[in-house]
Order: sequence, then structure tokens, then C-alpha cells
Amino acid sequence: MSGYGKWVAGRTTKWITLLVWIVLVGVLTLLWPSVNSQVVNNAQNLPETSQSVRAAAVADQEFPGGSGVPALLVWHRDGGLSEEDLVHIIALYGKLEQQPLPHQNFVPPLGQLPPQALQASLSEDRSTLVTPVLFDKSADSDQLGEGITELKTLVREETGSDPAAAAVDSSELSLRVSGPVGISIDATGLFEDADVSLLIATVILVLVFLLLIYRSPILALIPLVAVGFAYGVTSPLLGLMAREGWITVDSQAISIMTVLLFGAGTDYCLFLISRFRQMLKVEENKGRALLSSISHSSGAIAMSGFTVVLALFALLLAKYGAYHRFAVPFSVSILIMGIASLTLVPALLAIFGRMSFFPFVPRTPQMEEERARAKGKPAPKPKPHRTGRKGIGGLVVSRPWTIVAVTIIGLGILASFSTGIKFTYDLLSSFPEDMESREGFDLIGTQFSPGELAPAKLIIDTKGQVSGEDFKVILGGLSYVDTVSDAQQGAVNPQVIGFDLEFKDNPYSLKAMSHIPALLNTAEQALVESGFDEAQARDSVWVSGQTATQYDTKELGERDTDLIIPVVIGMITLLLLIYLRSVTATVYLVGTVILSFFSALGLGWIIIHYVLGAMRSRGLFRCTRSSSWLRLARTTTFS
Repeated sequence: MSGYGKWVAGRTTKWITLLVWIVLVGVLTLLWPSVNSQVVNNAQNLPETSQSVRAAAVADQEFPGGSGVPALLVWHRDGGLSEEDLVHIIALYGKLEQQPLPHQNFVPPLGQLPPQALQASLSEDRSTLVTPVLFDKSADSDQLGEGITELKTLVREETGSDPAAAAVDSSELSLRVSGPVGISIDATGLFEDADVSLLIATVILVLVFLLLIYRSPILALIPLVAVGFAYGVTSPLLGLMAREGWITVDSQAISIMTVLLFGAGTDYCLFLISRFRQMLKVEENKGRALLSSISHSSGAIAMSGFTVVLALFALLLAKYGAYHRFAVPFSVSILIMGIASLTLVPALLAIFGRMSFFPFVPRTPQMEEERARAKGKPAPKPKPHRTGRKGIGGLVVSRPWTIVAVTIIGLGILASFSTGIKFTYDLLSSFPEDMESREGFDLIGTQFSPGELAPAKLIIDTKGQVSGEDFKVILGGLSYVDTVSDAQQGAVNPQVIGFDLEFKDNPYSLKAMSHIPALLNTAEQALVESGFDEAQARDSVWVSGQTATQYDTKELGERDTDLIIPVVIGMITLLLLIYLRSVTATVYLVGTVILSFFSALGLGWIIIHYVLGAMRSRGLFRCTRSSSWLRLARTTTFS
């Protein structure tokens, strides 16, 4: 490894290494597109074989009029909507029929109705009305936002006011866009803001962390420079892969990748920097000190990076699209960051030398004496050992079993709290209470049924053996169903019928998701009783809609977790056995990683549930598992 160190951080080669990285970034940036220009934010997450995806395909074919993604316009006025309000709403829908919004798929013919016809759809206190606008399923959040922005402009022109800005608890007419479209737009905006804040916080945290440890502004910047160069190579490389269709990337993947680069870059740099600082206190020649540091730390850096790269590649085993798409961008970025840590960082340390640690420059005792003599000062007295640091090491060595017992008990107690973690797929519960889609949902839940937020569609191929009326009676008797529409006949196959169902529960909740298999089972059983065999019945019933999609997402995510985590642990165990050539050390390392992982989850739950939860009026906090962060954290933590 000392030979490798001379190649990347020698007297002359340090400048060559820096030049190679500068040229590489410049050339790749000019030749290939940046990864940000190749993002696709509406890529499908569920495979074609998923029940909800097959159901959506049948719905598109048989019921094309209602196959788009709904935006629910929630109109509200305290004291009751006036007839003038209804006239404006009818006129708006007349305009939408004549001049569709960008990416608009369908609107009901409300523009052809008299105001009295809408009154039957008002809430019980006549204060609220919900009307839909359907958009193309292929539209991403930005495109949906474009359509909703134009919609609000039309509303302002029609009403002469701004209902979107009016408070929902006022006597003015207010409008809130909710439903899947409103939630998608708000989620994108919320996470975009969070990603920017997270990136800024990451940079600040890294700077503060390095400044506190080494108290050197130069040294604090070296890892950030390395991350910048690594990103400069990673971005066009991934951009080329995305342009050629080898991979698909989205905005969330790029944001997480950037944070990973900062975390991994700082981590790997500290291996080398810490060793370099130690060697500068015993070796006068900075070149030899750096070469020795490279020899002793590069193996650990390479091994650390390699395990993370392999662990992230294991995400290729995932069937859920978002997790599968993470594999290549994250693995490639960590690989390049590892290479930068083994080449660019040593070169930068060689260039700056001891001045990397300015103003607290590490020197040998002899150098300190010569420096003091040159200034005409007495030689500094040898500094006593820092008993705090030495004391910890001494305590661990002298009382190993005590430390083991205390650590296992302490971490075990924290890990026990991880069993109490509750997950939710309800993205709305993580939104601020004043966010538009959540305010609209709260109005729907208060004035109507929460299930109206995202109805499910049950589709049945009756083959002419069961009537729609019989099925409606069966579905209407289900305890978890609030309303059932009349049977709709398929446009291609008239023996296919469909029902729009509204659950009594929030359609994004775990409770509503549990109704999907029950609903399928009820419909299949009805077909079996009508003469279908079980296999035929299973192939003749589908449920589409957001709740069905969320249910498939949950099932697929749990399948991916159960597969990928054991694979990652197995790969890392094998790598450690090869690298350490010790079964005992491998068992210790894998065991401590697993224990620390679950204890970290437990500590996180204690903070979120008992500390932060106690400070919020809503009390209970839950981890929103629809975000990809937790599953990614599991993979990278084990590595």
C-alpha cells in the first residue's frame, strides 16, 4: 500500500492526481448530461403482476371515463354555500369541458346542471361540496401542479375572489384541492423543501463536526472538496446511464444520494486524517507520515466502501420500483466516493501537509523544541497523557466482561423499544395541519365520509352468472363500506361490472388497507357460490384505487425487507471472514452491528414518540413508511 501511496500522493504525483480529477470532472460534465436533467418522477413502483396494477389496466379498458387520477375540489363556506357559489362552480366546470386544463383527463358534466341539482350533493349542514377533476395517470407531480395552478386561475376569474387563499373557517368561499392529486403535489413540494434543508443541514453539520474535532478550517473543507469532485464525476456518469435507458432515477434518489456522499465522504476521510495526524506527531517528514497513514488506513477505507457498495447493490433484489431504482445510483456514488477518498484526499493532504491542521499544527517533540528555540522561548514541557481517553481504553481492557454486560444491557433496553414502533402509510398524517390537501381531507372527513378522499373500484367479470343488483346488496352489507355506487357496465365486455366503494375509514390508513383482501375474498366467495371454481373466481375479481395500491406497496415492501436484510448481513459476514480471517471477530462485528441497529431504532422511537410526541397536540407519532428513508437506513446501517 505504500507503493500505491507514492502513486497518488508523492512529491509530483499529488499534483497529477489533482489534475486528473479536475480534467475528469470537466470532460465528463461537457460530454454527458447531468443526472438532474434525466429524472423521471412518475416511474411505476409496482410490478405489472401486482393486483392493483392489473386492476388499473382493467379499469382503463372497461371504464375509461373514470380512469384518471382524481383531484377533489373541496368547496366550503361557513354558514352554507350560497346559490351564487353553486352557479360559479357550474360555470367553472362548463369552462373545463370547453377548455381542458393541462393533463386533464375527464370532468363530470356538472356544467350542464342547474344549481338545484348540486344541492343534493352538499354536506348535511350545506357548507361543503366536493367535486372531482381527473388528470392523466402519466402526469408527474410537476405536471399536475401546472394543471392545478391554471385551475385556481380560472376559479379567481370566475368568482372574482381567491377561494384558495381564504381560510376554511371563515364566512368566505374557500377552495382546497385534496385527493390523490392534491396529496401528490403537496408531498412533492414538502419533500423538495425538506431535501434542500437536509442538504444545507448536512453541510453545516459536517463542517461543525470537523471544526470541533480538528479545529482547522482547511481540514474541514478537504472532505467537502472531495465530495464535490465525487459528485462531479457521479452526476454525468449516472446521467449517461439514465439517458441510455440503463437506469431510471428520480428526484428523491438524487437527494438521498447527495446526503450519502457527504456521510460516506466524511467517514472515509476521517480514517485517513486521524491516522495522518497521529503520524505527524512522531514523524518529522510529512511525506513519510502520509505514506505510513495511507498504508495503515487505506485497507479499512476500501473495505468499508466495498461493503456499502455491495449492500446497496442488494437493493437490485427489491421488487418495489423506488427501492430497486436506488441500487445503481447509490452504489456508483459510494464507489466513486471511496475512490476519491483513496486518491484525491491523500493528494490534498500531501499538498497542504501539516498546514491542513492549521492553526493547531501537529509536530514531533523535537520539532516543537526547535520551534521554541528559534523563537527564543524555553522548550515546551512534555504534555501529560489525556487520562480521559486513556482511561476509557484502560477500563475496557481491564474490565472487559463488565463493559460487555453494561453495553449489552443498555443497548438491549433501547432495542426492546424497537418492537413498539408503529408504521403508517398515511402520508397525510405527516403533513402540516395547514397544508392544503390535509385541510381538504379534514373537511371531507368532517362533512362526509373519509373514504370519499380516494374511493376504491371493485371490478368483477360475472360472465353473466351474477347480477349487479345482487352484488350491490352484498357489498352494501359489509361493515367497513360506507357507500356503494350502482353497478357500471364494462365498455368492452358488458359482462364486466364495476362498483365505486367508499370505506368508512381513511383510505390511506392501515385499517382501510386491511379491507382490500377482505373485499377481494367477499367478491370471490360470491362468485364461487354462483358456480365459479376458486381459480376462476380469483381471476375474475380486481380492486383498483389508492387503497389497493397502498396495500400492494405494503406487501411488496415487507417482502423486500425480509429478503434484502438477510442477504446484506450474509454478504457482509462473508466479506468480514475473508478480510479478517477470524470467525470470532466476524461474529463480534456482525452481532454488534445488529444490536446497535435495533437499539438505534429503539432510541429513535423513544425520541419521536415520547419526547417529540409529548410536545405536539396530536400526541402519537408514527414512522411514515411510504418514505424510502427507513428501508435505505436499514441497508446502509448493516453495511
